[in-house]
Amino acid sequence: MNVHRKELSSRLRDLGVEERAWPGRDDGFTSLHYQGKDLGHFHPNGEIDLRLGKEVIKREQLTHPADSTVHPDRAKGSPWYEMKVASAKDVNEAVRLARLAIDGLKVKN
Repeated sequence: MNVHRKELSSRLRDLGVEERAWPGRDDGFTSLHYQGKDLGHFHPNGEIDLRLGKEVIKREQLTHPADSTVHPDRAKGSPWYEMKVASAKDVNEAVRLARLAIDGLKVKN
């Protein structure tokens, strides 16, 4: 696990996010949950997928990364947003987006 993913995992825990190993996988893939609800997951290649919802993705003007290797054919209207976590700046952005995802889960409750 790289230093940026470790930092992001720590900061997500501070927000109340639980990281769970995926059954049957030992490659670093983990799921992320907030109060028992699916929030996202880490891919072993240093990417995170967050369930932001279509409205948040549109409002934040987020676009699917052109160099995606994990989900190269993700539908344009998908509620999931994928990003690489390769720098401290990426960690900060992922935390900001995770907060938006958590807010979306709170609204649904």
